[in-house]
Amino acid sequence: MTTTILDLSGLKCPLPALKTRKALGGIAPGDRLEVRCTDPLALLDIPHLVNEMGDRLERTDRDGERSVFVIEKLATPA
Repeated sequence: MTTTILDLSGLKCPLPALKTRKALGGIAPGDRLEVRCTDPLALLDIPHLVNEMGDRLERTDRDGERSVFVIEKLATPA
């Protein structure tokens, strides 16, 4: 199990969601993606994206202006 960190601080909507989608496509099932964002809309967009892609949002943390999302890539259905 590997965790990849994706720092998207300073990017505005829709870039955090688009870059998160691309990064999730490049990791193996069982691996994790830690996404760091400062865009307030990411609090809505990232959880929605994770749900849409069928992966699992393990944790969301908020520290001042920064949001951190930990996403587990699930196996793609056959």
